[in-house]
Amino acid sequence: MPSKLVSDCSKAIAAKGYSIAFIESATAGRMCSEFSLTPKSGEILLGGISCYKVFVKEKLIKVPPQLIAEHTPESAQVTQSLAEHSSKLFRSDITVAVTGLVSPGGSETPDKPVGTMFIHILYPKGFVAHAEVYRGSAEAIIMQAIDRTAELIIRELEKE
Repeated sequence: MPSKLVSDCSKAIAAKGYSIAFIESATAGRMCSEFSLTPKSGEILLGGISCYKVFVKEKLIKVPPQLIAEHTPESAQVTQSLAEHSSKLFRSDITVAVTGLVSPGGSETPDKPVGTMFIHILYPKGFVAHAEVYRGSAEAIIMQAIDRTAELIIRELEKE
C-alpha cells in the first residue's frame, strides 16, 4: 500500500491533468510501483524504466558516457541527464529521475555516503533538483526517497 504522501501526490497530479513517468536507478522501479498502487494511477502513470547498470543509462537512455565517467553514475549531473532524456521518450508532463547509493559498493565517498539520493524532477514550468542523505536499510532509504519525491511534487504543483 502506498504512503499517504504518494497517494496525495497522485491525486494532485490527476487534479492538474498531468502525466508522470519515472527513470530509476537506485530505486530500481520501486517508485513507479508505489505510484501504480494509487487509485489515480490509471489517470497519471505513463510508466517507468529501471536503469540500474551504467550500460542501460548509456545505451537505452543515452546519457553521455563522459558525463558518467566525470561525475559517477550516482550524481546530480547524471540524474539530470536521465530526466531530460527520459522526458523526451515518455513525453510526460512530470518526469522523475533518481540515482543514489542504498548499499555499499558504489561510488560512495565521505562527501557522498551510502544513503545519498539524487532526485531530479522536470515539470511543465521548470525543474527541481534535490539531494539528501537518508539513514537505514536499503529499503528504508528507498522509501524515504519516494516520500520526499512525492512531497517535492506536491509542493511544486501547489505553486502553479
